[in-house]
Amino acid sequence: MDFWQVLPVALALVLIIEGMLPFLSPQRWRQMIVSVAQMDDRVIRNIGLGSMLLGLLMLYLVN
Repeated sequence: MDFWQVLPVALALVLIIEGMLPFLSPQRWRQMIVSVAQMDDRVIRNIGLGSMLLGLLMLYLVN
C-alpha cells in the first residue's frame, strides 16, 4: 500500500481509540485530564517518549 493510503487509515484509528474513553466514561476522562495537568513536564515527556518507542517497536514487529 502507498503511504498516502495508509496515513489516513492510521489517523482514523488514532481518533477512534482516543475517543473511546471520553465516550465510555467522561467523568474518568475528566479526572485523568486534571491529573495530567498537575504532572511535571519531565514526567509527561517521559510518557510521550515511552509511547513513541512502544509504537516504533510495534511497527518493527509487525513489519
